[in-house]
Amino acid sequence: MIDTVLFDLDGTLLPMDQDQFLELYMKALAKTFAPGGYDPKLLVSSVWKGTGAMVKNDGSMSNRERFWQVFSQAMGEDMLEKETVFEDFYRNQFAEAKAATGFQPLSGKVVRLLRSKGYTVALATNPLFPQVATLRRMGWAGLSPEDFDLVTTYEADTYCKPNLDYYRSVLERLGKEPGQCMMVGNDVDEDMCTVELGLTGYLLTDCLLNRRGKPVEGFLSGSFEDFYRYAKELPELT
Repeated sequence: MIDTVLFDLDGTLLPMDQDQFLELYMKALAKTFAPGGYDPKLLVSSVWKGTGAMVKNDGSMSNRERFWQVFSQAMGEDMLEKETVFEDFYRNQFAEAKAATGFQPLSGKVVRLLRSKGYTVALATNPLFPQVATLRRMGWAGLSPEDFDLVTTYEADTYCKPNLDYYRSVLERLGKEPGQCMMVGNDVDEDMCTVELGLTGYLLTDCLLNRRGKPVEGFLSGSFEDFYRYAKELPELT
């Protein structure tokens, strides 16, 4: 019986045009570091190298440690002293990327509905961002850490989507078995891979990502409004 719901964030609880979001994000980041004399193209390519390293992380260190290890190798060891600058960026200039996002008023409603019914609810967002950036995006969606039993971030996690060990880690921390859990997300590759572990998948179609054109008939699916109606029909656990 399902008693736990895992939510993706970007494109799920927070509607967005991912390509536009990444473009605005990288432009804002390059602009922030330009006064320091850093080459914008090198900065952006180095961020992507660090991100790629996190995606391949093997659990031996946190995603944060993996990112800064690779990023500083690409940019220069002096970048290790700039982590606070990055944190300030996420608190301030990162807001420029909000223009690529929308607002789904049902996001907060469905999360709080499920918790009121006694379900465990986790924010299983790909842990490529520091906590401060995750909190900002949650805020854009009208959500806060108090709405969830667990929120994944690059400081606390050692794997990334679509590595199934990421989801195993989430379930272990929640103390849940796969059959107890549903994953709600918009990405066929990164979110619906959870069915391989035995989770139930609910594919949201509003900001659907299906890069490889995989068949999607095997999942529950629908718009956010459809999922909200589905959640209202779920049984009370309390």
